[in-house]
Amino acid sequence: MSAPLMEEIRPHIRRFRWGEADVVTVLDGANVLDAVKPPFCMDKSDEEIAAIAAQARISAERVEHHFVPTLVNTGKELVLFDVGFGEAGRTGTTGRLRERLAEAGYRPEDVDVVAFTHCHPDHIQGVMEGDRLAFPNARHVIGRREFDEWNSGANIPQRREGNRELFLKLIAPLADRLTFLEDGDQIAGGITAEAGFGHSLGHMMYRMESGGRQLLIWGDIANHYVYSLRHPESTVAFDDDPAAATATRKRVLDMVATDGIFVTGHHMPFPSVGHVERQDGAYRWIPMTYQSRV
Repeated sequence: MSAPLMEEIRPHIRRFRWGEADVVTVLDGANVLDAVKPPFCMDKSDEEIAAIAAQARISAERVEHHFVPTLVNTGKELVLFDVGFGEAGRTGTTGRLRERLAEAGYRPEDVDVVAFTHCHPDHIQGVMEGDRLAFPNARHVIGRREFDEWNSGANIPQRREGNRELFLKLIAPLADRLTFLEDGDQIAGGITAEAGFGHSLGHMMYRMESGGRQLLIWGDIANHYVYSLRHPESTVAFDDDPAAATATRKRVLDMVATDGIFVTGHHMPFPSVGHVERQDGAYRWIPMTYQSRV
């Protein structure tokens, strides 16, 4: 008698030492999009997308989309970058960050700093658990421009109306306890905010330097490891300012490839850690290997 077929098993916590800091990526969840376009390669034909997918050996019809917040323990502060879907977006496949923190050895109360990259739902919904802050002891930091744009609403795309209502419900009431960031501000020892505007109007990245090593927590600078890296000039429907997002994507990809900067990306395939190298006039994603300890 053969053994029965079983459900997939996948890891959802990755912790590694980078410099003198611990870095943890946590799979808040994943879902499947029933099309490549939209959101990706909006300027490509179906035939072009099929050719890109075939070369990468991925589906041309569907996309698995990962949601992966990053934690950095500097040895003095525990910093959480983005808060996932949280209770409001908790389904069978998403909103799992808080429970999975325990598997990494942390409690929500242990988080010292919550740093938002931007205010799209999969990055802010987890800020509250019920009527209380999900990470009650943390300082919460956000880009000044990001907060102001969502608070004003004047330049927010119409298709983001529901997203703005979510911001006004969850983030705007925290204004008195938020720390507002400009490009270059330090949020914790060795961690600096950097402007990465476009995907959201005030999108921030965060660069960590520790023990001679650098890590860029790039949020949503690129949203897919093939479609966004092989074709960084292609419009992405998720981007709130497509022209600025494209320029930022190309700038950051060039920077991390040139300088050899390690990256965590919220939507890169879990464990969502790796580096970027040039290939045939564009880029490719190189996932972290077992050799991170040496």
